[in-house]
Amino acid sequence: MAGTVRLEPVDEQNLEPLLSVAAAEAEPGDVMPPVEAPAGWSCARREAFREFHRASFGGLDGPTGTCMYAILAGGEVVGMIRMTRRDEPGTVETGMWLGRSARGQGIGAGALREMLNEAAAAGMRLVVAETTPDNHGAVSVLKKCGAKLRESGGAVRAEICLDSTLPAM
Repeated sequence: MAGTVRLEPVDEQNLEPLLSVAAAEAEPGDVMPPVEAPAGWSCARREAFREFHRASFGGLDGPTGTCMYAILAGGEVVGMIRMTRRDEPGTVETGMWLGRSARGQGIGAGALREMLNEAAAAGMRLVVAETTPDNHGAVSVLKKCGAKLRESGGAVRAEICLDSTLPAM
């Protein structure tokens, strides 16, 4: 399935399918910032999810400095990947989530590769990410995409230089 991965900027057309995947296959804390709302995927939390994503519709040059992309595999929305401007010129931070049913199939690495192409096209030179050592899926995806990893204080920091060629899958 990794060969059919593509990205679409999150917009009103794919926001509800993205929310459906999140609500069915992820925990709120894994896909959005914390909000004051009843536990689980309450109506208030669903609306907060929508507003969180709508705030980034302006892309890298918008108020949040963030581009969010729906990850599609086999034509279906399965998760989200983002890039956010950092203070350092030419640098963006990335993060992603996948619904449970899309994990372990190479979709994450395919999505990160597509996002790296988007970052390079936007003139970025460096992509960074942070995760934890026990997030084996994220660490594996970052390694597959050529990230240099450094572990310190219970966190893993990844750097991918866009000036070099990405490793083949």
